Amino acid sequence: MEPDRDVLITDVVLRDGLQDEPTIVAAEDRVRLGRLLLAAGLGSLEIGAFVSTRKVPQMTGTDAVLQVLARDAAAALHTLVFTEFGAQQAVEAGARSVRFVVSATDGHSRANAGVTTDVALDRLAPAAEVLQDAGVRIEASIATAFVCPFDGDTPPAQVASTAKRLVQLGAEVVHLADTIGAAHPGAITRGVMAARDAVPEVPLGLHLHNTYGMASANAWAAFGLGIRRFDAALGGIGGCPFAPGASGNIATDDLVHFFHREGVHTGIDPVKLAEARDLLAAVVGHPLHSALSLVAKPRAAVSVN
Repeated sequence: MEPDRDVLITDVVLRDGLQDEPTIVAAEDRVRLGRLLLAAGLGSLEIGAFVSTRKVPQMTGTDAVLQVLARDAAAALHTLVFTEFGAQQAVEAGARSVRFVVSATDGHSRANAGVTTDVALDRLAPAAEVLQDAGVRIEASIATAFVCPFDGDTPPAQVASTAKRLVQLGAEVVHLADTIGAAHPGAITRGVMAARDAVPEVPLGLHLHNTYGMASANAWAAFGLGIRRFDAALGGIGGCPFAPGASGNIATDDLVHFFHREGVHTGIDPVKLAEARDLLAAVVGHPLHSALSLVAKPRAAVSVN
């Protein structure tokens, strides 16, 4: 962790935040958002995905966003890949860090990837080889690590076995995702402990959604367990198109505010983060979901031209 940070927050608005938006945000506007997030002090961004743009058209232009931001960013820039072809696209675009996503449950895996968890993991083996040969760093996220919209509560043993397989594929960090925002602190504790026992040598992170208003409580529970990596999306937007009931991510602006009030250093400037939030509201064309976006004083309109 950097000296000015007690936690590392990865803002995922450019991928997870925008992938479920009805409006396709232009690549140049995603670059503008990325630059404002970097200027606010974000040390890590998830900036897009190399996936089928027929299924997820919001990710069109990920290569262009990556290439522009990489020219002036010292921060970690992550892209999502599911397949060998996606890995090849990431390498060709100059990616230095990618994330795999695999569901801990077969129900969500079939909806999201069209195959069971075991098959999805098997499919990642050639992708991992492509990335490792190119010297690209691999992280991984385990979707539905706590609750699945199809299979119900996720057994911690499934989280553990999935984490092991991902580390065997080369993942250097494993993030546990509350994909539909239905977890509570007890479930967070069980999932984190199962993953930690399975892969004690690998740092863990948490990817939270706020469907039932529990995301801050879950983040605090995870912090108490030693978790120091958190995903969040500016304005609290986002969700999984293939997970019924999923709502927005925990908001970056709210999470930063929460941690700062608890004396936890994030390295992020809330004022500059608010500038990025203003631009986000302008480009998506609707109110955001974060608590701070609702209570902040009105600011001058941000041009999207």
